[in-house]
Amino acid sequence: MSRICELTGKGRLVGNNVSHANNKTKRTFLPNLQNVTLISDSLGVGVKLKVSTHGLRSVEHVGGLDNWLLKTSDDSLSLRARRLKREIAKKQQAVAA
Repeated sequence: MSRICELTGKGRLVGNNVSHANNKTKRTFLPNLQNVTLISDSLGVGVKLKVSTHGLRSVEHVGGLDNWLLKTSDDSLSLRARRLKREIAKKQQAVAA
């Protein structure tokens, strides 16, 4: 699996190491990814995701995984997160109806 956050889409960046003599060599900046289990309130299950620490703070700020997924566009979400978003939306529509 690649080094991309499943919720925010944050990936690696490319830059230069710059020495004291101003020599430049290519390097990569990797996101701080953590394997976490987030609880879905509507589904009642834990979901294992590879999430950046920035994404984890954002999820907590919004009020949980369900709220985050419903407010986020599908462009930045991974395939697993998009499927989870569809399941949550179906569950909430079933409860509302």
